[in-house]
Amino acid sequence: MAGFFVARFVLGMTESGLFPGVVFYLSLWYKREERQYRISLFFSAASLAGAFGGVLAWGIAHMNGVGGLHGWRWIFILEGILTVLVSLSAYFFITNYPSTAKFLTEKERACIQARLESNSDATRDEAFTWTNVSFAIRDPKVWLYGLGFHTMSLPLYTLSLFLPTIIKELGYTAAQAQLLTVPPYAVATLLTIAVAVASEKLKRRALFIMGSSSLAAIGYIILLSCTKPGVAYFGTILAAAGIYPATAIVLSWPANNVSGQTKRATANAMQISIGNLGAVLGTQLYRSTDGPRYFLGHGFALGYLCANVLVVGTLWTVLKRENARRDRGERNERLVGVGEEEWLGDDDPRWRFQT
Repeated sequence: MAGFFVARFVLGMTESGLFPGVVFYLSLWYKREERQYRISLFFSAASLAGAFGGVLAWGIAHMNGVGGLHGWRWIFILEGILTVLVSLSAYFFITNYPSTAKFLTEKERACIQARLESNSDATRDEAFTWTNVSFAIRDPKVWLYGLGFHTMSLPLYTLSLFLPTIIKELGYTAAQAQLLTVPPYAVATLLTIAVAVASEKLKRRALFIMGSSSLAAIGYIILLSCTKPGVAYFGTILAAAGIYPATAIVLSWPANNVSGQTKRATANAMQISIGNLGAVLGTQLYRSTDGPRYFLGHGFALGYLCANVLVVGTLWTVLKRENARRDRGERNERLVGVGEEEWLGDDDPRWRFQT
């Protein structure tokens, strides 16, 4: 048990910088209106992995006894080897910035720089300062972004962790449960991409998050109220179909709205950290004695999804009001003594937030 906890701690520690790092990294390569779709593509890989994971787990479990090891050990070994191989190859083809990318020509680098300069701070040579870190910590909007993910993380992580168990408790065998995790994740993958495209085209974030969270809430209402396995299973599909698109947009929102490289990097990290506290709580909610309806776990997930609608609605209102004030020129005093080429980050009256 001690070895298990040490291994799990190290895994969490090394994994912690991945998502905020990827979100920040993509913000250095794409314009504001292009980031959400890319981040959603990246996040959709999580639901796609869930779809393939069920099939792989079902297949690899048949290796039980090979090499004197249980089937579940082989799942960790084989999928872990793939992760290591991808990470080693990624080191050689991931480039920090467009300006230093060796696979680009000078003309291509100049083109990317010109695109980014038009509406992004990605090309600015910004030195790290603790003052810029404090800007993120003192910005109430950053905390609201964090709460937006916090209220999604509990249903997100509990669904991904306990979906096979939930399905098994509906009356299916363990092998069937692994295979039946595929449709919810497949639907979630398709909807994550479709909702991201629609959100990007219409330039609306909050409405799509609130709509997706409401869809997931309907799924949990079905799970809480229905005892028929087929109908309850449909509830898991609705839950996944709402949770993943909403989470993808929530995670890309600060990448679009927070300006200043250090402030944005800090905001991304804060959002993931605040959000993961929901996952800590979520792991304690699904107890073996509570199946098959899991009133405690499903009830918490439903409550969190309702809270997400309230948090996102509040943030939407805050951003719209701030944009309106800037349109009326009420923030122009901040530009006094500021040169035309100087930039005040998202405090600059010329900046408009995406709502």
